[in-house]
Parts: sequence; structure tokens; C-alpha cells
Amino acid sequence: MTTTSAPPPRSLVRRRLSVWTVVAGVIIAVILLPIVTVLSQVFVSSDGVWGQLAETVLPLYVRNSLIMVGGVLTIATVIGVTTGWLVAAHEFPGRRMFEWALMLPMAMPAYVIAYVYFDRLSYWGPVQTWLREAFGWGRGDYWFPQMASLPGAIMLMALVLYPYVYLLSRAAFLSQSQDMMETARALGHSRASAFRSVALPMAWPAIAAGAAFVAMETLAEYGAMVHLGVQTMTTGIFRTWFGRGSPEAAAQLAALLVCFVAVAFLVERLIRGSRLFESDRGGRARPLERTRLGRGAGLAAALVCAVPVALGFAFPAAELLRLSIVAGDPFWGPRFFAFVQNSLIMAGGAAVILLCIAVFLAYARRQQGGLAISAAMQAASMGYAMPGAVIAVGVLIPLGTFDNTVDAFMRERFGVSTGLLLSGTIVALMFAYVVRYLAVALKTVDSAFQRIPSSMDDAARNLGERPAGVLMRVHVPLLRRGVLAAAIFVFADVMKELPATIILRPFNFDTLAIRTFRLAQDGRLEEASSSALLIVAVGILPVIILSRAMNR
Repeated sequence: MTTTSAPPPRSLVRRRLSVWTVVAGVIIAVILLPIVTVLSQVFVSSDGVWGQLAETVLPLYVRNSLIMVGGVLTIATVIGVTTGWLVAAHEFPGRRMFEWALMLPMAMPAYVIAYVYFDRLSYWGPVQTWLREAFGWGRGDYWFPQMASLPGAIMLMALVLYPYVYLLSRAAFLSQSQDMMETARALGHSRASAFRSVALPMAWPAIAAGAAFVAMETLAEYGAMVHLGVQTMTTGIFRTWFGRGSPEAAAQLAALLVCFVAVAFLVERLIRGSRLFESDRGGRARPLERTRLGRGAGLAAALVCAVPVALGFAFPAAELLRLSIVAGDPFWGPRFFAFVQNSLIMAGGAAVILLCIAVFLAYARRQQGGLAISAAMQAASMGYAMPGAVIAVGVLIPLGTFDNTVDAFMRERFGVSTGLLLSGTIVALMFAYVVRYLAVALKTVDSAFQRIPSSMDDAARNLGERPAGVLMRVHVPLLRRGVLAAAIFVFADVMKELPATIILRPFNFDTLAIRTFRLAQDGRLEEASSSALLIVAVGILPVIILSRAMNR
């Protein structure tokens, strides 16, 4: 006859669980260090560099950043809401394809689409060259939109960022009730009026959340802005650090950029806070029914959905594929595969580390609960809202201080110089990835945890299992799908990350993103196409997962 040991005393459980909380607190404190470091630099003297910035280029950085955010938000929101409503509430030719195709531009990094359009549409590009040859035009004889400009940057950024609004607005429209739409029609509203009066206001919280993501990604972009010659806060951080040699002033610019991000968060919260709707009470309301459009209207809807897909993904992806076949990277072979290997090592390592941290933190909150650990985890997730350049600045300052302190101690005591132990190493770069993308892994893993009933924990504990055993033997097998999804999201994000990698990478350690950036900056898009195409191919994986999840 077998017996099971009784659960440990409640006081002992509390002591054991407190270890989880303490370790979780230490992890969160370390992750918050770069963000706190950046904010603390506001009070550090920059030897007059900040004053020079304020008198010269800072107004330009702020103005361009605000114009970029406003323009990209407007265009991305119009595209995302329009296509989201068409796909969610109407039946027209190609609707099933556009459900997932409209998400494809998410796989296209902004700097890659900027390289393609700038190269193809510039004065010496094939399009303008053909126009001059076909019509006999010369310089100044015709007008052509310039990609290397603020309006050009706004349009290109909107093409790759509108899927954030599309995803959330489409989900919000699908969750609405058909009864409410029919009530609006019975009260005399037309379809367009019912959309404006009922469906759109109810979807505002989701639209605001998508718009907040668009604003943060716009503020964070570096590669596209540099290539198109648009000076923003993010490019200013690089110029101040490397051009002026003032890390203190660069950190103060980063702190100002953090304030911009905080304002975006606050505006989004204010919009959502007073607009919380419930369309389905107890599951009794009918889901939204799609209206079949006539032939003309259906073709128009298909065209509206096709344009952003064609411009935001199909054209640049086809150009990259063509260029990679025609020319491709001249280092194709062992040297090119070294770039691939570096990217895979960093992306795979970051995915493994982040998943371990995310599982630990999510389980610690599940075990201990409480407002304190929940608030701390929310704070640790702020890194995703910070541009990569800001994270890099926040990582370099404390690591540089640590290296200098250790070096000074070793010189004084033993007469030996230790040099840079952490700065400029893979450790520093991996730390930046952890800070930047913890929210991606944590949100996905935490959602998977919430689908596991707490009764399973209680049953395992009553059978004598310790918390660690409950995690390994009960939760981990049930978390496999959520963990796999989180791993793919993190992997794809790290593969295309550029600004933090440029600042923190070890010497002569190039990734696919760095290789693409360097070649494109030299005007060698044909050679950059191979690495850019691989980055885009990896980025398609999260799109597939999102599409399947939304269909379920």
C-alpha cells in the first residue's frame, strides 16, 4: 500500500514561496537597471553639450519626431481600421486571403523597406531613369515624390506599422454584437452611419492600443531614419554619443525620449480608461455577421486591402528576391554564413534566456500573487516600449562603470589591467535584448499560465509536490505551445534588431541586420538583398502564428 506525504505546513510553504519572490525581485531589479540609469542621467552634467543641443539641433529632433508620430499614426490608423472593418464585417473576393495577407508587412523591418524604396525610386533608380528615357525628360522637367524626406519616411513607416492597428481593430470588430448593429439600422442609421456611431466607438480602446504600438515603434526606428536623412530623437542619440563623444548628453536625450514614450502610454490609457464596453453578456449576443458586397463594391474592397499588402510587403519582398538572385551578397559562402551564425546565436540565446526568465517570473506571480510583484513585472516590461538606442545607452553606462571600477582596483592592488570585462561583449548585447524583449516573452507565457486552472496546483501540492516540482512536472508540459510561440516572437524580433546591436556588439561581430545596414548605407542594395531577405523570411513566422491564433 502506497501513501503520499502530507503537504508541508503552511508557514513552511510561505517561507519556500518567499524565495521565489526574492529571486523574482532581484531579476526585475537587474532588468530595470538600464531604464533607471537613463532616467538618472538627467541630473548629470554634460559639460555644456546639452545646452548646445538645446540651442541647435534639439528643436529639430523634437519637431521631426512629433511630425513622424502624428503622420504615421494618422495613415496607419486609417489603413488599419478600414481594412480591419472590411475583413471583419464584409464578404468580398479574396477576403480569406487578406485576413492573413494584411499582416505580412509586420515581417518587413522598416529599415529594409526604406532601403528598397529609396534605391528603386531615387533619381538614379530604375523608375525615374525609365521615365527620363521614355519621355526625354531632364533634371527639373518633372516632379517625383522623394523618399529621402519626412513625408517619404512617414509613408514607409505607416506601410509596415499599420498591421498593429489592423490586428487589434479587426479583433475588436469581430467581438461586437450583431444585435447592436441591427438596432442602429432599425433606428434609421445607414451602414456607414452605424459604423461611425456604434462599431467605431466600441472599437476605440483596441484602436488606441494599436496606435500606441505604432507611436512607440515610430519613435524607436533608427535604420530607416538614418538612410532617409530624417533627424529624430533616436538618430540624435547616436550622433551625440559617437559624433560629439558625450554619453551624458546622449543619455539625457534618451531620457527625453522615454518621456515621449510615457506620454504615448498615458494618452492611450486615457482613451481606453473611459471607453470600456461589453458587447456580449453571458454569450447570448449574436456575433457580427458579414455583409456580402456587390460586385463593384466587392472589387473596391479587395483593391483597398490589396494596396497596403502590395506596397508594404509584396513589392519590397519581390525586389529583394530578384536582387538576391541577380547579384546577392558577394561574401556568399563561409563568410556570409558567419553572419547567419552570429544572428542565430544571438536570437536563439536571447529566446532561451528570455523564456526561462518569463516562465520563472510568471510562476512566481502565480505562486505568491500580490500587487507588489505584479507592479514590478509591469515595470520590467517597460523595456519593450523603449527604443533600442535608449536601452543600449542604459546598458553601457553601468557596465562601463563596473569595468572601470574593477580595472582601477586591479591596477591599484595587483598592478594588472583587466580592461573591459563586460562592455563590448556578447554579455552586454544579450542583456540589452533581455531588457528590450522581456515583455514579448512574459505576456505570451503569462497568457499560457492563465489557461491552466489553479486546481491543478492545489492537487499537485496535496500530493506532496514542491513548487519547483509543480512547475516542472505540471506546468511546463502544458506550456509548450505558449512557450514555442513566445520563442518564435522573440527570435524574430532579435533577428531584425538594429540600434542596440550597432552600439553594443563586440568588435568585428556582424549580424544579418548589421550586414544589411552597412551595405545599404553604401548604396549596395543588390548585395544587401540576401541578408535582408533572410530577416524578412524569419519575420513571417510570427505572422503565421498570429493568423492561426486569430482564426481560432
